[in-house]
Amino acid sequence: MPLSAQTPNISWNVNPFIDGKYTSSLADDLVDNINPATESALCTFSQGNAEDLDVAVSVARRRFEEGKWSRLPPAARAEVLQNLADLIEEHKEELALFDTLEMGKPTRAAVFDAGVTAPNKLRTTAVHVMQLLGQSTPLFDQTVSFNMFEPRGVVGLITPWNFPTVNAITKLAPALAVGNSVVLKPSEIAPSSALRIAELALEAGIPEGVLNVVPGLGETVGAALALHPNVDLISFTGSTRTGRSVMELCAKSNGKPVILECGGKSPHIVFQDTVNLDYVATSVVQTAFANSGQVCVATTRLLVHRAVKDVLLEKIVELATHIRPADPLDEKTEFGPLASPAQRDRVDHYIQAGIADGARAVVMGAVQRSGGCYVAPTIFDEVDGSMPIVREEIFGPVLCVQGFDDDAEAIAMANDTPFGLVATAWTRDCGLARQVAHALRVGSVTVRTGGEEEAPSGIVLGREPQGHSGYGAELGVEGLKSFASLKLVTMMGA
Repeated sequence: MPLSAQTPNISWNVNPFIDGKYTSSLADDLVDNINPATESALCTFSQGNAEDLDVAVSVARRRFEEGKWSRLPPAARAEVLQNLADLIEEHKEELALFDTLEMGKPTRAAVFDAGVTAPNKLRTTAVHVMQLLGQSTPLFDQTVSFNMFEPRGVVGLITPWNFPTVNAITKLAPALAVGNSVVLKPSEIAPSSALRIAELALEAGIPEGVLNVVPGLGETVGAALALHPNVDLISFTGSTRTGRSVMELCAKSNGKPVILECGGKSPHIVFQDTVNLDYVATSVVQTAFANSGQVCVATTRLLVHRAVKDVLLEKIVELATHIRPADPLDEKTEFGPLASPAQRDRVDHYIQAGIADGARAVVMGAVQRSGGCYVAPTIFDEVDGSMPIVREEIFGPVLCVQGFDDDAEAIAMANDTPFGLVATAWTRDCGLARQVAHALRVGSVTVRTGGEEEAPSGIVLGREPQGHSGYGAELGVEGLKSFASLKLVTMMGA
């Protein structure tokens, strides 16, 4: 049955999920849950407050101390995560429908997120937790020291709205794998898939109260989570501005550590020796405009050697002009609306600012200002590094194109940003590839040689953003370590 036919059967329940059951929020004020495809309300729910959050943290602390999850062997926790992966895959259409209706993700992409990406992250994490090994060293004949990785305790997770199901799993998987109890605050724009995952976690074998979800606004629930003195770690993904506020709140409470993945303004560098410009053009369009441009790692700054710039830009323009935003419930749709009226207005503001600053719109995307949050791709040429459209994260389908004359200029332009999340470079020169990989100030560099390589099915190694993009390792075994405490134990005597 198409997902569009299943929408009348949805029963909205956007309430705190605490200690294995839904509870009523203690806050009085309500907010609308908006469908960005129509700008109509799906339901209303509580904005949440510190009291809701305090109940969840207290439960999480109690369950952690009881040890039904925290003291399980890693292999046992891994088995439960595998069970959860199976259940999420089984319920992929249900989770996808929540994400489509709440933030406008096309159903095809939403089903892939819930049916492939999220389960794979859980399964990979289940493997990685078995590799979380300490070191040991003999000091004397009868003395040995060794490291142990232990759960931190109660971990607070704050996730954004652009990939609701995947974002929840990206943080839940490592936090739970090492034995923590969790309080998850999903984005108020798209909270329902996270709540459904909490239900599935019980079915998978995670004890009641180990995974709690408290929906609500950032200024109410999110701030309370960062401020709570009984939370041992915060992991946040979102804007740089909000990430810095989270840091301040954590410092004001108990000085808890913070893992941040914030904004990006990532470069896509095409050097002169690149051969297959058709494939490069396809890659640029995909990485800049995927998820309607609402991706923190979107490569929205295209830096091209002037020898190939005009030819490549012509190919990109041809592809981009055929992208048409459409109803996300239509199974043929690949490009849906932006996630909210506020996001639509933000992107529109940047587009108008780019024109006012003198950038040339070689593709001018239409903006639907009412009845749906649709914004078609825009491509700016003749931009410079001082323009806000080049320096600031737009988080929408806007690509800025700049030309360069030599390798040193390309690297300097790529690094001329406060952000440092990811970068992509196209070259067949192995020496240049090594130089670029070392010189770019980002957490992850992808070097493409020009062939039609298949994208990797999953990232198994960690990365750490730089600059305004945050800090703290995520993904892989190194990412697991971020959610654990490293303890040194020394044993002496016979």
